[in-house]
Amino acid sequence: MNELRTDGLSGRRRGRSRRTRVVVAAAAIALVATSATACADDSSSGAEVTLLTHDSFELPEPVLDAFRQETGLALKIVKSGDAGQLASTVSLTPGAPKGDAVFGIDNTFASRPIDAGALEPYESPAAAGGAAEYAVPGAAGQLTAVDRGDVCLNIDNGWFESRSLTPPASFRDLTRPEFASLTAVTDPATSSPGTAFLLTTVGALGNGWQDYWKQVVAGGATVVSGWEVAYNQLFTAGEGRGDKPIVLSYASSPAATPGTSALLDSCFPQIEYIGILKGTRNSTGARKLVDFMLSPAVQKELPSSMYVYPVQRDTPLPAGWPARAEVPAWMSSLPPATIAENREMWLDQWRAAVGR
Repeated sequence: MNELRTDGLSGRRRGRSRRTRVVVAAAAIALVATSATACADDSSSGAEVTLLTHDSFELPEPVLDAFRQETGLALKIVKSGDAGQLASTVSLTPGAPKGDAVFGIDNTFASRPIDAGALEPYESPAAAGGAAEYAVPGAAGQLTAVDRGDVCLNIDNGWFESRSLTPPASFRDLTRPEFASLTAVTDPATSSPGTAFLLTTVGALGNGWQDYWKQVVAGGATVVSGWEVAYNQLFTAGEGRGDKPIVLSYASSPAATPGTSALLDSCFPQIEYIGILKGTRNSTGARKLVDFMLSPAVQKELPSSMYVYPVQRDTPLPAGWPARAEVPAWMSSLPPATIAENREMWLDQWRAAVGR
């Protein structure tokens, strides 16, 4: 989303991820390049590209500085809440964008900016290396995949072991009060991981998904606004050392937080995209940024910085990472068009089920 992520690791780590996601307050962060000789395209207001993104965006400054060195363009990063908030911001300003490109809108929210006409099509030549396989159906070139992660429930195994308790074996076990009361999940109306987990229950449980949520919340589960609060404040293995040993995060989060694991039957795939904003004053620079996000330098850094998988084939992963961040063998999945068509209805039904 990653709300992908960050996780108690260093960057998004949505599981510090989704990724410490150590979050910098949602604000404009300028990575200033001092190249006075750099030139942007004729439609640009200067030698700068502005990227709108979510709070969990994190890449090392040397990697980002490479963009300036390669293109002569400064990169200004403006963070704007969770993926859902980001999608709303972009969708409300078609043709009059607050930046040149946007990164972090995921497959659960992709339909919003597409339907709003807020994106300028561009098919990066680099996408043939793997990103094209994750393209939004029927919207070629409007959003380019950059990374993928899988939203899953995470378990603090150490917490259960220290109390000689058996942890849940499936997301279905959360209907039992002894597990529900130990769980922190995120609101699907405000959090992209929350949306993903809602879709997991819709896809896996069919007509029984509303009863599932009624039981989980009645059993004492805590519902919060976003991933950062759930993982970094409430999770017993998170940075805040909270009191919830079960939390909604990512399948990759255990790579960042030793002693934890993911319930791999509870996962929903989350693809994060970059897109060019319609009305940008620097279309050429934005295209260069899309290409850059698919470059080997960025792709190989994604697992360590944001705890997500790269989309480009043959990108090396950190040593031991696949073993710690196991890819689910099965995932609930729904097409973006189906999500778009039913999202508001499902949210209304979810609110009714949990009494919010």
